[in-house]
Amino acid sequence: QVQLVESGGGLVQPGGSLGLSCVPSGSIFSLEVMAWYRQAPGKERELVAARERYGSPRYADSVKGRFTISRDYAKNAAYLQMNSLKPEDTAVYYCNAVQNGVDYWGKGTLVTVSS
Repeated sequence: QVQLVESGGGLVQPGGSLGLSCVPSGSIFSLEVMAWYRQAPGKERELVAARERYGSPRYADSVKGRFTISRDYAKNAAYLQMNSLKPEDTAVYYCNAVQNGVDYWGKGTLVTVSS
């Protein structure tokens, strides 16, 4: 089992920046993929950014050029740097990791973009 804990959410004004962290624990061997998803009120969960162990990062069109996903392979951690935030970025952000074909999820951290 792998447990994921997100941190870094909060309230930020439009145009501001926020950084999220995801730190895994448990039986970690090789996390093939780490990703960030988000779910806004009344909407389905959607992929924000993903980074495979050996590959280029992928982003949703809505966040390209504003968000950056990174991984620290020594710590097995993943990060999401969010710049130029918009009110429509308001959502609960979830960390996702894939190991041996199994998906693991964090409990989520709330990001609110509002003036």
